[in-house]
Amino acid sequence: MFTSTGSNGLYKAPLSKSLLIVPSAISILLTLLFQHYQKFFAYNLQAIKEDFQIWRLICGRTICLDLKDTFCSSLLIYNFRIFERRYGSRKFSSFLLGAWMLSALFDLLLVEITQYIFGITINSLPSGFLGPVFALFVPFYSSIPRVQVTQVLGHFSITNKTLVYILGLQLLTSGSYIWILALSGLVSGICYNSNVLKVHQILCVPSWVAKIFSYTLEPIFSSAEPTNEVRVGMGATVDIQRQQRMELLDRQIMMSQVAQMRRQRQQQGGMINWNRLFPPLRHRHNANYQDHRPSEQDTPPPTEVSEEQVARLMEMGFSRGDALEALRASNNDLNVATNFLLQH
Repeated sequence: MFTSTGSNGLYKAPLSKSLLIVPSAISILLTLLFQHYQKFFAYNLQAIKEDFQIWRLICGRTICLDLKDTFCSSLLIYNFRIFERRYGSRKFSSFLLGAWMLSALFDLLLVEITQYIFGITINSLPSGFLGPVFALFVPFYSSIPRVQVTQVLGHFSITNKTLVYILGLQLLTSGSYIWILALSGLVSGICYNSNVLKVHQILCVPSWVAKIFSYTLEPIFSSAEPTNEVRVGMGATVDIQRQQRMELLDRQIMMSQVAQMRRQRQQQGGMINWNRLFPPLRHRHNANYQDHRPSEQDTPPPTEVSEEQVARLMEMGFSRGDALEALRASNNDLNVATNFLLQH
């Protein structure tokens, strides 16, 4: 059920790899060998608020003291590595930084609200990198398509995202007050994903910091490119068949988007009319295409194409000519252009 997020292990995901190795190793060492140091990694709200121990906030919200939480959060980080591979390490780290800071603020706010409404005093919360992990469920829910894998008892659908949500539920029920961390993480993820109050510009990793880490830490945590992948044919034409291999992650996501569009179209009473949407692409290798080509007087001026979107399509393995033609035909809609190129 993890196939929706791609294969290739931790290739092009050095930050995810570091988040898997370093906190997990420290958590295991603290549990097995250095139990007397666990007090320095406790998420003690009283010490943070009264004694302004900011270092305790950093340590307590980074390292898990419960191995069950370490295991579940590590599996989720491994699954969410898709976002680092798709958007880059800097954007991914900016999201984690913003979610970490916003969720820390919401943690304190929710504790005060709980004490004010229910009279419950909460002096400590579960430790670990849990706020940003729960925040990643927001882009996971909104941007990863749901593909049905099987059905249980004929009524309950099992999708490619089911196991991820089960892991999140397991993490949610592992502690008494972990719901505070989950709620603050989800709220912070929504705020950052929707760019509330322009948090993208405020809570982001500067480019110079990203360059420093790319030169120092990325070589340590980078993974080699897999060598066991096969080339993937992208369509019926010779040019597309000669394209470079595309990561299984992107292929499955885009193919599932096409399937969803087709299902929606079938519910409305018909299939997608690709000829109507992309007549130049559909007939570009047709011998009779010259007869069907519209006159130059009726042809509207070509749409300006974003070079960034052309580069993204070329990274997936399409040629520049196909990328330009698809983007012009789809009015610079990257998803629609990619869906068409994958199917033709």
